[in-house]
Amino acid sequence: MKTINIAIDGPAGAGKSTIAKMVSKKLGYIYVDTGALYRTVALYITENNIADEDIEKSLAKADVSLRFVDGTQRVFLGDRDVSDLIRTPAISMAASRTSAIPAVRAYLFETQQKIARENNIIMDGRDIGTVVLPNADVKIFLTASAEERANRRYKELAEKPDCPTYQEILDDIIKRDYADMHREISPLKQADDAVLVDTTTLNLEESAEAIVKVIESKIG
Repeated sequence: MKTINIAIDGPAGAGKSTIAKMVSKKLGYIYVDTGALYRTVALYITENNIADEDIEKSLAKADVSLRFVDGTQRVFLGDRDVSDLIRTPAISMAASRTSAIPAVRAYLFETQQKIARENNIIMDGRDIGTVVLPNADVKIFLTASAEERANRRYKELAEKPDCPTYQEILDDIIKRDYADMHREISPLKQADDAVLVDTTTLNLEESAEAIVKVIESKIG
């Protein structure tokens, strides 16, 4: 039986994960958070102070997995749930850097493709439609202005005591955008056959509905 694969790419802070989760629930598909996988590898490398030249052999000892806990997808490093630890600005920047390392991409590439072969999935990331699932049934490039993405992130973190300023968040997003688009391996870009969806003026529910309409128009 043929599975249906939906690829959603886009820059940091565009709401890919949140929106993809909402759409997967509406359509009954499995959601695969590839960003969480890369962040977890970055956490593993950071916590163990692994030098770039040692990453390939060290990853053989890493145990990164996605699990469903009470119906919610969580990411684990060994037996440790690191779903919250991987969402700090420091790990975000580390993930942007380590995701450009060929050994890291190779480590996670087969994991992602295996999940896609066996399930109807929505997978989001930076290079899903261009590299990981080039033959996806539907490809979407989800974006929003850097200012709006920074504003959303600031609101999300505002209640935390160590919340960075809006300007710090904006600077971080601009820096990540540049790094993701200019990295040598699998840079962030819109696939030629991807549908552009700009959510700058949309709320989450409107964004999810826009994605569902694109998917339904492609696969019926």
